[in-house]
Amino acid sequence: MSVLDRFKLDGRRAIVTGGSRGLGREMALALAEAGADVAVTGRDVGHMEDAADAIRARGRRAWAFQGDMSKPEECEALCEKALSDMGPIDILVNNVGDRGMNIKIEETPLDIWQHFVDLNLTHCFLATRIIGGAMLKRGQGGKIINTASISGMIANKGIAGRHYETTKAAVIHFTRCTAVDWAPYNIRVNAICPGLFMTDPNRRWAEKNPDVIKTFIASVPMGRAGEPEELGPLAVYLASDASSFVTGAAYVIDGGYTVW
Repeated sequence: MSVLDRFKLDGRRAIVTGGSRGLGREMALALAEAGADVAVTGRDVGHMEDAADAIRARGRRAWAFQGDMSKPEECEALCEKALSDMGPIDILVNNVGDRGMNIKIEETPLDIWQHFVDLNLTHCFLATRIIGGAMLKRGQGGKIINTASISGMIANKGIAGRHYETTKAAVIHFTRCTAVDWAPYNIRVNAICPGLFMTDPNRRWAEKNPDVIKTFIASVPMGRAGEPEELGPLAVYLASDASSFVTGAAYVIDGGYTVW
Protein backbone atom coordinates (compact mmCIF):
# COMPACT_ATOMS: atom_id res chain seq x y z
CA MET A 1 0.00 0.00 0.00
CA SER A 2 1.38 3.41 -0.96
CA VAL A 3 1.67 6.26 1.52
CA LEU A 4 -1.22 8.20 -0.01
CA ASP A 5 -3.38 5.07 -0.14
CA ARG A 6 -3.12 4.83 3.64
CA PHE A 7 -5.14 8.04 3.93
CA LYS A 8 -8.06 6.75 1.86
CA LEU A 9 -11.37 6.05 3.59
CA ASP A 10 -13.19 4.33 0.74
CA GLY A 11 -15.98 2.04 1.91
CA ARG A 12 -16.06 3.37 5.47
CA ARG A 13 -18.87 5.07 7.34
CA ALA A 14 -18.35 7.95 9.73
CA ILE A 15 -20.50 10.02 12.04
CA VAL A 16 -19.51 13.50 13.21
CA THR A 17 -21.50 14.87 16.13
CA GLY A 18 -22.00 18.60 15.79
CA GLY A 19 -20.99 18.16 12.16
CA SER A 20 -23.40 20.68 10.69
CA ARG A 21 -21.24 23.75 11.39
CA GLY A 22 -17.76 24.97 12.27
CA LEU A 23 -14.95 22.52 12.91
CA GLY A 24 -17.33 19.57 12.81
CA ARG A 25 -18.50 20.45 9.31
CA GLU A 26 -14.92 20.79 8.07
CA MET A 27 -13.99 17.41 9.51
CA ALA A 28 -17.10 15.82 7.97
CA LEU A 29 -16.27 17.25 4.54
CA ALA A 30 -12.63 16.18 4.82
CA LEU A 31 -13.66 12.61 5.68
CA ALA A 32 -16.01 12.62 2.69
CA GLU A 33 -13.26 13.88 0.37
CA ALA A 34 -11.09 11.00 1.60
CA GLY A 35 -13.81 8.55 0.56
CA ALA A 36 -16.06 7.99 3.59
CA ASP A 37 -19.84 8.11 3.71
CA VAL A 38 -20.65 10.57 6.49
CA ALA A 39 -23.45 11.40 8.91
CA VAL A 40 -23.71 14.68 10.79
CA THR A 41 -25.72 15.59 13.85
CA GLY A 42 -27.01 18.97 14.92
CA ARG A 43 -29.95 20.91 16.23
CA ASP A 44 -30.65 23.13 13.22
CA VAL A 45 -32.22 21.25 10.29
CA GLY A 46 -31.12 23.85 7.75
CA HIS A 47 -27.46 23.66 8.72
CA MET A 48 -27.56 19.86 8.83
CA GLU A 49 -29.08 19.51 5.39
CA ASP A 50 -26.61 22.03 3.98
CA ALA A 51 -23.72 19.96 5.37
CA ALA A 52 -25.29 16.74 4.07
CA ASP A 53 -25.69 18.28 0.60
CA ALA A 54 -22.01 19.31 0.65
CA ILE A 55 -21.06 15.70 1.49
CA ARG A 56 -23.20 14.37 -1.36
CA ALA A 57 -21.60 16.89 -3.71
CA ARG A 58 -18.34 15.09 -3.00
CA GLY A 59 -19.86 11.86 -4.29
CA ARG A 60 -20.54 10.28 -0.91
CA ARG A 61 -23.67 9.12 0.95
CA ALA A 62 -24.83 11.41 3.73
CA TRP A 63 -27.20 11.26 6.69
CA ALA A 64 -28.45 14.03 8.98
CA PHE A 65 -29.66 13.30 12.52
CA GLN A 66 -31.34 16.04 14.52
CA GLY A 67 -30.99 16.15 18.29
CA ASP A 68 -29.68 18.03 21.30
CA MET A 69 -26.62 16.10 22.43
CA SER A 70 -26.55 18.01 25.74
CA LYS A 71 -29.62 16.00 26.80
CA PRO A 72 -28.47 12.46 27.66
CA GLU A 73 -31.72 10.75 26.72
CA GLU A 74 -31.79 12.52 23.35
CA CYS A 75 -28.13 11.73 22.78
CA GLU A 76 -28.68 8.02 23.44
CA ALA A 77 -31.70 7.89 21.15
CA LEU A 78 -29.82 9.68 18.36
CA CYS A 79 -26.86 7.28 18.57
CA GLU A 80 -29.16 4.25 18.45
CA LYS A 81 -31.00 5.70 15.45
CA ALA A 82 -27.72 6.35 13.65
CA LEU A 83 -26.70 2.71 14.07
CA SER A 84 -30.11 1.54 12.93
CA ASP A 85 -30.23 3.77 9.84
CA MET A 86 -26.57 3.64 8.78
CA GLY A 87 -25.53 0.13 9.63
CA PRO A 88 -21.98 -0.48 10.86
CA ILE A 89 -20.07 2.72 11.70
CA ASP A 90 -16.30 2.64 11.32
CA ILE A 91 -15.40 6.16 12.45
CA LEU A 92 -16.88 8.16 15.32
CA VAL A 93 -15.99 11.82 15.77
CA ASN A 94 -17.24 13.17 19.10
CA ASN A 95 -17.15 16.85 18.23
CA VAL A 96 -20.08 18.47 20.05
CA GLY A 97 -18.96 21.08 22.57
CA ASP A 98 -19.06 24.74 23.51
CA ARG A 99 -17.94 27.20 26.17
CA GLY A 100 -21.25 28.94 25.75
CA MET A 101 -21.09 31.30 28.71
CA ASN A 102 -18.38 33.64 29.96
CA ILE A 103 -19.31 33.11 33.60
CA LYS A 104 -17.18 33.13 36.75
CA ILE A 105 -16.89 30.01 38.91
CA GLU A 106 -18.44 31.74 41.92
CA GLU A 107 -21.42 32.83 39.84
CA THR A 108 -22.09 29.53 38.09
CA PRO A 109 -25.40 27.87 39.04
CA LEU A 110 -25.41 24.09 39.29
CA ASP A 111 -27.80 23.69 36.37
CA ILE A 112 -25.48 25.69 34.08
CA TRP A 113 -22.49 23.61 35.22
CA GLN A 114 -24.39 20.35 34.62
CA HIS A 115 -25.57 21.48 31.19
CA PHE A 116 -22.00 21.99 29.97
CA VAL A 117 -20.78 18.78 31.61
CA ASP A 118 -23.46 16.92 29.63
CA LEU A 119 -22.75 18.85 26.43
CA ASN A 120 -18.95 18.57 26.44
CA LEU A 121 -18.33 15.32 28.31
CA THR A 122 -21.39 13.13 28.86
CA HIS A 123 -22.25 13.15 25.15
CA CYS A 124 -18.72 11.93 24.42
CA PHE A 125 -19.13 9.05 26.87
CA LEU A 126 -22.58 8.07 25.60
CA ALA A 127 -21.65 8.11 21.91
CA THR A 128 -18.51 6.13 22.68
CA ARG A 129 -20.45 3.61 24.77
CA ILE A 130 -23.15 3.10 22.14
CA ILE A 131 -21.41 3.54 18.78
CA GLY A 132 -17.96 2.48 20.00
CA GLY A 133 -19.60 -0.40 21.82
CA ALA A 134 -21.07 -1.54 18.51
CA MET A 135 -17.55 -1.49 17.03
CA LEU A 136 -16.44 -3.78 19.85
CA LYS A 137 -19.26 -6.25 19.21
CA ARG A 138 -18.59 -6.28 15.47
CA GLY A 139 -14.96 -7.19 16.10
CA GLN A 140 -13.48 -5.39 13.08
CA GLY A 141 -11.86 -2.44 14.85
CA GLY A 142 -12.66 1.23 14.40
CA LYS A 143 -11.53 4.81 14.95
CA ILE A 144 -12.78 7.28 17.54
CA ILE A 145 -11.72 10.92 17.47
CA ASN A 146 -12.67 13.20 20.36
CA THR A 147 -12.55 16.95 19.89
CA ALA A 148 -10.97 18.25 23.08
CA SER A 149 -9.18 21.62 23.27
CA ILE A 150 -5.94 23.22 24.37
CA SER A 151 -8.23 24.57 27.12
CA GLY A 152 -8.11 21.07 28.56
CA MET A 153 -4.37 21.58 29.10
CA ILE A 154 -4.24 25.21 30.26
CA ALA A 155 -6.42 27.85 31.89
CA ASN A 156 -7.16 30.53 29.31
CA LYS A 157 -6.31 34.12 30.16
CA GLY A 158 -9.11 36.65 30.37
CA ILE A 159 -11.90 34.15 29.80
CA ALA A 160 -14.35 32.81 32.37
CA GLY A 161 -16.51 29.72 32.02
CA ARG A 162 -14.18 27.18 33.60
CA HIS A 163 -16.72 24.43 32.94
CA TYR A 164 -15.09 24.34 29.50
CA GLU A 165 -11.50 23.82 30.66
CA THR A 166 -12.66 21.23 33.17
CA THR A 167 -14.75 19.15 30.79
CA LYS A 168 -12.19 19.30 27.98
CA ALA A 169 -9.49 18.07 30.36
CA ALA A 170 -11.81 15.19 31.19
CA VAL A 171 -12.31 14.45 27.48
CA ILE A 172 -8.54 14.14 27.05
CA HIS A 173 -8.25 11.67 29.90
CA PHE A 174 -11.35 9.75 28.82
CA THR A 175 -9.62 9.42 25.44
CA ARG A 176 -6.55 7.89 27.08
CA CYS A 177 -8.55 5.50 29.24
CA THR A 178 -10.72 4.28 26.37
CA ALA A 179 -7.64 3.91 24.14
CA VAL A 180 -5.98 1.62 26.67
CA ASP A 181 -9.08 -0.48 27.24
CA TRP A 182 -9.90 -0.93 23.56
CA ALA A 183 -6.41 -1.18 22.01
CA PRO A 184 -6.52 -5.02 22.07
CA TYR A 185 -9.62 -4.84 19.87
CA ASN A 186 -8.00 -2.61 17.23
CA ILE A 187 -10.13 0.39 18.13
CA ARG A 188 -7.90 3.44 18.15
CA VAL A 189 -9.01 6.41 20.20
CA ASN A 190 -7.37 9.81 19.90
CA ALA A 191 -8.13 13.45 20.64
CA ILE A 192 -7.69 16.66 18.70
CA CYS A 193 -6.93 19.74 20.81
CA PRO A 194 -7.60 22.87 18.75
CA GLY A 195 -6.49 26.32 19.73
CA LEU A 196 -8.31 29.41 18.46
CA PHE A 197 -10.08 28.74 15.18
CA MET A 198 -12.32 31.37 13.63
CA THR A 199 -15.55 29.44 13.52
CA ASP A 200 -18.84 31.33 13.46
CA PRO A 201 -19.23 31.13 17.28
CA ASN A 202 -15.71 32.50 17.74
CA ARG A 203 -16.37 35.28 15.27
CA ARG A 204 -19.40 36.26 17.33
CA TRP A 205 -17.28 35.99 20.48
CA ALA A 206 -14.70 38.28 18.87
CA GLU A 207 -17.35 40.90 18.18
CA LYS A 208 -18.37 40.92 21.84
CA ASN A 209 -14.88 40.46 23.33
CA PRO A 210 -12.43 41.97 20.82
CA ASP A 211 -9.70 42.54 23.41
CA VAL A 212 -9.70 38.89 24.49
CA ILE A 213 -9.30 37.66 20.92
CA LYS A 214 -6.64 40.26 20.15
CA THR A 215 -4.66 39.25 23.25
CA PHE A 216 -4.99 35.57 22.37
CA ILE A 217 -3.75 36.04 18.80
CA ALA A 218 -0.83 38.15 20.05
CA SER A 219 0.30 35.06 21.99
CA VAL A 220 0.21 32.74 18.98
CA PRO A 221 3.72 32.36 17.52
CA MET A 222 2.25 32.08 14.02
CA GLY A 223 0.51 35.40 14.59
CA ARG A 224 -3.00 34.38 13.57
CA ALA A 225 -6.01 32.25 14.41
CA GLY A 226 -6.61 28.99 12.58
CA GLU A 227 -9.12 28.60 9.77
CA PRO A 228 -11.63 25.73 10.18
CA GLU A 229 -10.54 23.92 7.00
CA GLU A 230 -7.04 23.53 8.48
CA LEU A 231 -8.39 20.94 10.92
CA GLY A 232 -9.80 18.53 8.34
CA PRO A 233 -6.51 16.88 7.26
CA LEU A 234 -5.68 15.96 10.87
CA ALA A 235 -9.07 14.27 11.24
CA VAL A 236 -8.44 12.29 8.05
CA TYR A 237 -5.06 11.17 9.36
CA LEU A 238 -6.53 9.93 12.64
CA ALA A 239 -9.47 8.26 10.89
CA SER A 240 -7.30 6.44 8.36
CA ASP A 241 -4.76 3.63 8.29
CA ALA A 242 -2.03 6.28 8.14
CA SER A 243 -2.32 6.44 11.94
CA SER A 244 -2.32 2.67 12.44
CA PHE A 245 0.10 2.79 15.42
CA VAL A 246 -1.42 5.84 17.10
CA THR A 247 -3.79 5.61 20.05
CA GLY A 248 -4.33 7.54 23.26
CA ALA A 249 -2.75 10.66 21.74
CA ALA A 250 -3.90 14.27 22.09
CA TYR A 251 -2.89 16.26 19.02
CA VAL A 252 -2.42 19.98 19.62
CA ILE A 253 -3.19 22.21 16.64
CA ASP A 254 -2.88 25.81 17.83
CA GLY A 255 -0.27 27.69 15.82
CA GLY A 256 2.18 27.21 18.68
CA TYR A 257 0.12 28.95 21.38
CA THR A 258 0.81 26.33 24.07
CA VAL A 259 4.55 26.16 23.30
CA TRP A 260 5.16 29.18 25.46
